[in-house]
Amino acid sequence: MRHTPPMNLEPGTFNPSAMTRRCMDALRPVTNFLLPPVCLSCDSSVASQGGLCGECWSSLRHIDKPWCSVLGTPFTHDLGSAAISAPAIAEPPVFDRARSVVLYDDVARRLVRALKFSDRTDLAPWLAAAMVQFARRSEPSLIDDNPLVVPVPLHRRRLLSRRFNQSAELARAIARETGSPYVHMVLTRVRATRQQVGLGKKDRRKNVRGAFRVPLEMKARVDGAHILLIDDVFTTGATLDACARALKRAGARQIDCLTYARVAPGDL
Repeated sequence: MRHTPPMNLEPGTFNPSAMTRRCMDALRPVTNFLLPPVCLSCDSSVASQGGLCGECWSSLRHIDKPWCSVLGTPFTHDLGSAAISAPAIAEPPVFDRARSVVLYDDVARRLVRALKFSDRTDLAPWLAAAMVQFARRSEPSLIDDNPLVVPVPLHRRRLLSRRFNQSAELARAIARETGSPYVHMVLTRVRATRQQVGLGKKDRRKNVRGAFRVPLEMKARVDGAHILLIDDVFTTGATLDACARALKRAGARQIDCLTYARVAPGDL
């Protein structure tokens, strides 16, 4: 959560924020009694609301260095901080960097699918907090210069059927956490595409080619900007690359992609 600078209050002055925190702390035992805290992934009992049990947490496969400096793909051996993977050399992406917090398997898959398909929007702040912590640890940081936080958009038809965009939920939470501007109308999906699930890499790229556009009235906002493009899962990078292409054409200076999870190259 974004920190608000403390108010300069005289001694004894009423501080509503402090009072609210004290009330919440006092009520927490009652809340936990009425709504026992459970793991966000498996529903087993945990000590406090909004977390994972020890087994689920230890099952997450967090991504750490060494990794490809462009795609963020984990390496088995340290090849240096500027090392680039063979796929990034063979097919350089339009975006500048992509980073993901965990590999997309088991627990991560349950969390992402619950957010995406089971209306578990309560998961968005928790996933976003993990993404922000990871972004701050990246070198250089993805968020130190307050980039424009932009979600991968849904086409209006899919948005109507799903009722919300999971990428937008994550992006909003990340913007709140970092104080960076959230700008969801910078990028629109102008063509309805079929689901990417089940498609190969070439078909994925073909499916989303030309599907995104920066509206004319938003081009001034994009021109020269650092964009932090948000999605839930990095699979082949086709969707993120198609978004980045539209943003670069509108004059974006730098485009970094941040997702909660990514599919391991061997799982494609």
